[in-house]
Amino acid sequence: MLLKRVLLLTGKPGAGKTTVLIKAVNILKEKGICVGGMISREVREEDARVGFEIWDLVSRQRGWLARINQKSGPQVGKYRVNLSDLDAVGAAAIEEALEKCLVVIVDEIGPMELCSEKFKRVVQNVLESHKPVVATIHWKATDKIIKTAKSRQDAEIFTVTQENRDKLPETLVRCVLNILNNKKHGLC
Repeated sequence: MLLKRVLLLTGKPGAGKTTVLIKAVNILKEKGICVGGMISREVREEDARVGFEIWDLVSRQRGWLARINQKSGPQVGKYRVNLSDLDAVGAAAIEEALEKCLVVIVDEIGPMELCSEKFKRVVQNVLESHKPVVATIHWKATDKIIKTAKSRQDAEIFTVTQENRDKLPETLVRCVLNILNNKKHGLC
């Protein structure tokens, strides 16, 4: 039986994908597992979303993924993507995790992030690695890299809903620990 090594979270906006992911990361870290990569979070001012921030799970460095008042960069909806922060903080965090951590986190593989060639290249490298990967994917994006990730034999897709989001962090942790334990025993 092929172990599912690429764990993909999807769901409608606001379903709690990032929250599930962060809870799983925190549980893994509490268990002493080296986890690295990138997290994206919305930024609000006076109850209005003004953009998205990215941060490196290891260094805690932060940057802007996209903002409404940014002057340049690819446009996705009402936001402009900050390619320099995406590459220097986001893609670099994923690259570093691939090199130095046991588990790689990618939040999110979506339209904004896919504006960066460096991000796409790093995600492709992660998908082709032998490390456990936990990633969120945009619920309706159809980019080639998302299709490739979803169709992998070693991928499992979890759709986050209001009904399952409280239990999913533990499910993800069990999957990751199973992968890591089987690697230790040469079963992968």
